[in-house]
Amino acid sequence: MTKRACACNDFGRSHAVAGDGLPAIEPGMPAPAGTGLTRRNFLARSLGVAMTVYGLDRLSVLDFESRIAGAATNDRVLVSVFLDGGADSLSMLFPAAEPLYYTYRPTLALPQSAGVAFAEDERLRWHPSLTPLAQLHAEGKVSVIPAIGYTSPDKSHFTSRHYWEVGATNAGLATGWLGRYLDRVGVADNPLQGLSLDNRLQPALATAKVPVASIDGPDRYVFAPRGAESAIDNRILEAVGQLGAAHASSKDAATRQVASAASQSHRLRRELERLGPGVGQVPASYPQSDDEFPRRLAGLAAMLAAGMPIRCSALKAPGMYDTHAEQAGELNDALKLTADSLVAFQRDLEGRGLADRVLVHVWSEFGRRARENGSDGTDHGAGGMGLLVGTRVRGRMVGEYPGLTAGLDAQGNLRATSDFRGVYSAILEQWLDTDAAAIIPNAASFARPSLIR
Repeated sequence: MTKRACACNDFGRSHAVAGDGLPAIEPGMPAPAGTGLTRRNFLARSLGVAMTVYGLDRLSVLDFESRIAGAATNDRVLVSVFLDGGADSLSMLFPAAEPLYYTYRPTLALPQSAGVAFAEDERLRWHPSLTPLAQLHAEGKVSVIPAIGYTSPDKSHFTSRHYWEVGATNAGLATGWLGRYLDRVGVADNPLQGLSLDNRLQPALATAKVPVASIDGPDRYVFAPRGAESAIDNRILEAVGQLGAAHASSKDAATRQVASAASQSHRLRRELERLGPGVGQVPASYPQSDDEFPRRLAGLAAMLAAGMPIRCSALKAPGMYDTHAEQAGELNDALKLTADSLVAFQRDLEGRGLADRVLVHVWSEFGRRARENGSDGTDHGAGGMGLLVGTRVRGRMVGEYPGLTAGLDAQGNLRATSDFRGVYSAILEQWLDTDAAAIIPNAASFARPSLIR
């Protein structure tokens, strides 16, 4: 029987599907941010519409056309990429020059000559699967945070992930840190301002005041099961839009609401249907994969190029990083597809002249323990690795790598030298030009690293 990479008892919470609610809460786990948000599909679920708007009850009008036409093309965008499960920072940047690394990991240790040397710390080398990101780092377009976390780290996936998503070590917070940013600067008639590229809401985007949306991708905005589209489908969709327009002035409030949803959905479909990554000239080569990640990034680049009014977007990277067993193969494949896709996205943005507008933040809920376990894997740790990707990043290491000799805590986990709340505060102030104190609880107590040039 094949071992599973994930063997955690607390990793079984079912995921939410757009329109079906957010994940069920298991005993002792914090409620995911956004659990209380109302969510509605644009049309009836039986039609298979792929887009869900969260907080739709607060909207009087969804005027996408005027929003798209009036979108500022120089607005900065933050893209949040989650490495699900606790990515092993001691493999992503492995300490080839430290003898303890080979003592602690007799099976999993990478050869001293593997990968590319990390120029900012001679002890470290890039995992071979991250070679494309090493090249971007050499170009000054990647900042590495080699040991990021928080004080008194929690080893539960869901509790720690919740902390990162809400921007505080508070299990009771119900809005995401990006959601609170959108509540501060967003508007009431633009769900695309916070875009979850998924069939569920990414909790970091959960708001209290303004709408946000989840969509599988611009090339999947359809009203039929995937693979069932045809010419007659398009005629039906046109008819749906016409019916919406015809009933826009109905005396019945419920009819007007349905008509408005039909009309707006039709207009948005017309805007999005031409934006799939296969349409037009894409100035980058995305990896071919059954995983949705490269397709979603390609779609996001196309949406930004078309002037879609997106401020923040969130999505999950390929793979499962909770590598308790058979870590090597799982990690190799996941890191390679993630790195190849992120570099393709960067090249795509550069080719479209958008690169100065976009910052990508890569994060995971924690790192892994320094010592390997008995199943060719590693267990939950503390300090993990983060990345910032873009042409405007400083391209320098944030914090420091503490080393295996003096840098482990009493449980054998890498100590964090950067607090994620300080990094969030720096992103808010230096990239999004907003007051971190209004969004991150007790923000003044966290040091801000210099992230943007």
